[in-house]
Amino acid sequence: MARSGQRKCLCCGVFFFPDQRNVGRQRYCPAADCRCASKAASQAAWLAKPDNVGYFAGPIHVQRVQAWRAAHPGYSRGRRRMRSALQEPSITQVVDAIERTADRAVPPQGPGVAALQETSNPTQALLTGLIAHLFELTLQEDMADTARRLVQRGQELMQGGGGHEDSQARAAARAAAPGARAVQLG
Repeated sequence: MARSGQRKCLCCGVFFFPDQRNVGRQRYCPAADCRCASKAASQAAWLAKPDNVGYFAGPIHVQRVQAWRAAHPGYSRGRRRMRSALQEPSITQVVDAIERTADRAVPPQGPGVAALQETSNPTQALLTGLIAHLFELTLQEDMADTARRLVQRGQELMQGGGGHEDSQARAAARAAAPGARAVQLG
């Protein structure tokens, strides 16, 4: 049931409050599909008027359009530039920049560097939370050190090097008895 001041949209049939500046004329709700339907209905009504039937056809209108284009050169060329956002984009943290910084009290400078708590990437937030939970860390410096070690370890494993601990584990496995099963701790 419509409340006082509401109208039923001619396109979707949903009740809406018309804009205060347009109360007398607004017949469509502000939904995108309904605005498109409003525009189409408006254009169809304009073209249905007897004065506008051949508005875009015929030699007179060709001359009219050519005269307008001559008076407004460059109007249709190129697109207008998009305005820049009011808010600067968030920049994710680069682990290598922290590693290169000798003094951790001085934050690293350069593009792509932001504090750990300023990240908005959900994957980074997940990894940060996981590191803090697994290693029971609360300090940002400790988490950065641990993250750097984990990234280095992952790169070693992906390159097939395996690292120092991995070579010790392989040596221990070779020394084990032939029928012994390996047990992973931790």
